[in-house]
Amino acid sequence: MSEVVCVLVTASGLEEARKLARVLLSEHLAACVNLVEGVESHYWWEGRIEASKEVLLVIKTRAALVEDVVACVRREHSYSVPEVVALPIVSGNADYLRWLLVETGASRLT
Repeated sequence: MSEVVCVLVTASGLEEARKLARVLLSEHLAACVNLVEGVESHYWWEGRIEASKEVLLVIKTRAALVEDVVACVRREHSYSVPEVVALPIVSGNADYLRWLLVETGASRLT
């Protein structure tokens, strides 16, 4: 089922996360975007360990669209280096996965 992926993106807050979700959905780059508030991120940035409150976007899409998702997030995001990582979906509800493919421009489940 490597045709479908889950893309993780962090955003500075709920307003930005909602904006990103709307753009991704309106461009049919995603079938569904979940927003998870209350994420506390710890990371290296410019030689220091940083921490911040963020909102996590869980984006369901096709693997073939990941480059377009990355380009969209980079264009719309406030961060100079936004997190965008794709993870393969190895299995799941076939009806849901078929719906995901259709909503992102594919017509069949392989």
